[in-house]
Amino acid sequence: MKLKEIVELLTIAEVSGDLDADITGIKMHSQQVEPGDLFVCVPGIAGFQEDRHRFAEDAVKAGAAAVVVERDLNLAIPTVRVPDARYAMGVICCHFYGYPSHELKLIGVTGTNGKTTTCHMIESIMAEAGFRTGLMGNIGTKIGSKLMETDINTQEPPVLQANLKKMREASTDYCVMEVTSQGLHMGRVLGCEFRTAIFTNVTQDHLDYHRTMENYIAAKGLLFSRMGNAFSPHPSKRKFAVLNADDEASGVFRKVTAAQVLTYGIVNKADVTAKDIKLNAHGTEYTLISFAGTASIKLRMVGTFNVYNSLAAITAALAEQVPVHAIQQGLAKLKSVPGRMEIVDEGQDFVVLVDYAHTPDGLDKALSAVREFAKGRVITVFGCGGNRDRAKRPIMGNLSAKYSDFVIVTSDNPRSENPAQIMEDIEGGFKEQGITKTAYELIEDRRQAITRAIEIAQSGDVVLIAGKGHETYQILKDGTIHFDDREEAQVAIRQRLSR
Repeated sequence: MKLKEIVELLTIAEVSGDLDADITGIKMHSQQVEPGDLFVCVPGIAGFQEDRHRFAEDAVKAGAAAVVVERDLNLAIPTVRVPDARYAMGVICCHFYGYPSHELKLIGVTGTNGKTTTCHMIESIMAEAGFRTGLMGNIGTKIGSKLMETDINTQEPPVLQANLKKMREASTDYCVMEVTSQGLHMGRVLGCEFRTAIFTNVTQDHLDYHRTMENYIAAKGLLFSRMGNAFSPHPSKRKFAVLNADDEASGVFRKVTAAQVLTYGIVNKADVTAKDIKLNAHGTEYTLISFAGTASIKLRMVGTFNVYNSLAAITAALAEQVPVHAIQQGLAKLKSVPGRMEIVDEGQDFVVLVDYAHTPDGLDKALSAVREFAKGRVITVFGCGGNRDRAKRPIMGNLSAKYSDFVIVTSDNPRSENPAQIMEDIEGGFKEQGITKTAYELIEDRRQAITRAIEIAQSGDVVLIAGKGHETYQILKDGTIHFDDREEAQVAIRQRLSR
């Protein structure tokens, strides 16, 4: 593609250099630049993203054919200066990859917790209904049966649009995408044509980035407000907003969207709801009541929060007129989602669960779910990430003490922070619950903490290892190491059983 074709997409652009330069790719990381690439210099975000203008010379040395900038850099290659490089990148990437989301039915899921599980539930239902599916989210990008790891949840436009193109080329019918608040605020999904937008819930998280809950909610609202303002008589062009009737933030999203609103919930009146909920350590059953009829739903997942996740998935599927029997079978076949209340079973007489709960609401829901079916004690192992929202640490300490019989506080992804300080912040929440040091331990080494929890567990107890879930690494001050809570739990259980 010629640079001239790209420049013609941008109403306001100052160009210097040869417009006939051939563009063969788009990059925003200088270390990934290959000869012929267009390098986009997005501005920095303090504490979260470096200013790419600093690396423009590196991109030139790597063979970039042209650059997009927001300020003059006096480079030796064609330069396109724009007022908003992030916006320009979204426009350019959509065009370069042929607007792939226009030919897919794109379902976006946003919320503090439940995004990954809800996406996997929708994907399982759609696959059961005979559709070809794609998935983008925390665990990776899935095209057909192939799963590719990703470094961030909602991908940057050059990668996101390239993957959507691959899905289109694979004749994918539906792509289900996790859409984070940061991804929305940074414009990562600009240009994506969403068919359906789903809201799970909103609780405190990412305030280190958004600063206030109002900003956080407003960022999530962008998914709904950007769905357009036009109606269509054609069913294939209709858009849906699936909202949680039991979360107050849904009122905000209802006001900012022109899409048809469908609601789900358990407490408040909703279009899709669940009755007669039965929970146990190995699954959940309930009666589905919806505008499409009544049905029995069985999940191989635990907790009331997974009832909510399934209701969100069901509502999205019903909007697509998926038969109820396909919904039932799709949910029943989904054994688990990696790192989401995932059972580690080596034949022991106590339950071990690994969950991604890394927010106050996530930990609250995971522990309250465990309490609903635990026959013995609840033993919780968790920590908090470093260089992230410090305010949530004592809150999570308070919650762990509220629901647990014994808590082991450990290191999560400390990054450049002192793990001992992070644990001390968490410990502050124990004081609010009035628990003594006989009810908790501080063990900085996460492997030792998991082993300790397994060693003290008795028949009928439940051990919840929270915070990292599907992650297979730990980010330390000196670098990243391999670490998988599930693997560590398996090893600890086997060692105990072998004695």
